[in-house]
Amino acid sequence: MESAIRMRDEEIADWARRAVARRWPKARADEIEPLRGDASTRRFWRLRIDRGRSRAPKSAILTDLGPDDLPRYARDLNLVPKPLVEPPWINVHRFLSSIEVAVPELYEFDPARRAMLVEDAGDRTLSDAARASDAKMGDLFRLALETLLKIHIEGTRQIDSRCIAGGIAYDERLMRYELKEFVSLALPRIFPDADSAVIVPELDVLSRALGEYRRVFSHRDFHGQNLLLRNRDGAQRLCVIDFQDALMAPAAQDLAVLLTTRDTGTIVTPALEEKLLYFYYTGRMRQGAPEMEHDRFVESYRLCVLQHALKMIGRFILFEQNGNGSYLVYLPHAIAQAARILTGREAGRFPRLAEMLARTGAHPQ
Repeated sequence: MESAIRMRDEEIADWARRAVARRWPKARADEIEPLRGDASTRRFWRLRIDRGRSRAPKSAILTDLGPDDLPRYARDLNLVPKPLVEPPWINVHRFLSSIEVAVPELYEFDPARRAMLVEDAGDRTLSDAARASDAKMGDLFRLALETLLKIHIEGTRQIDSRCIAGGIAYDERLMRYELKEFVSLALPRIFPDADSAVIVPELDVLSRALGEYRRVFSHRDFHGQNLLLRNRDGAQRLCVIDFQDALMAPAAQDLAVLLTTRDTGTIVTPALEEKLLYFYYTGRMRQGAPEMEHDRFVESYRLCVLQHALKMIGRFILFEQNGNGSYLVYLPHAIAQAARILTGREAGRFPRLAEMLARTGAHPQ
């Protein structure tokens, strides 16, 4: 297996060198540096380029798309019944570009090798920038929300059958599916005294409630590590990455991911969270998007935070069982987010979950 991986690495590296020569005839590929990917089968390298007298960039990102075009949930639930004509990354990239959302430029793509050469948008993430500058934190997240409004509003207006995301619904069935690791892994490990027979019905209520909200074109994984900051014309601009799992979801799902995932709660205080939610909500109103009443919008957000936190509690444990324990550092934050929601009015709606979370001793943020 290790030999096969080395052979594939060499094949992709050789392809990248030829791709650079095709794209920029006076340039040549130089160093190839492995990059740390996220929890997926895709792999990434930074390719340094000797530009010579060409207009080639100094570097590009080489991507191995891996063996699977669709995430496991889409395969298990048969959410895309027809054979794909192209990888979702290519498909969604085209759509986001058409609605003028900034994404890395695609330089070269080889479907047979499942390899891409794309623009290097840098390493400065919104999350890192926010932690480095308390004074500008609100501005940074509002910048992210402006991009999200474009995705949600213009994306929803323009999406059609040509974009794969338009046919995938983040509905009750998928919400319930995502919570299975919480039941099978988190309950016995973190909540050993909990009775799944009384917890599962409340998870079903949560999934059913979220399935009733109007859906919009959604990034799905819109957190600060997937938003890269770069300077353009003297101003900060966002470049969006990791969008291949886009689908149609409740608008608040992307907001819950942006404002609460991993350890974001350590920098987004409840006061800032409230301001950012209001900024997003009024932004939708100003742009004439179909809107729900404010109280119902806040409710949808809180339910999305709860579902996302419970899902990630189970997912982090699954990652550890699969050999990647680095995400366990975020487990207390996910538990605290769920506990925070279940100390509010949702406690009466999900009493068994609220009682169970209260016993963990998590401190709501």
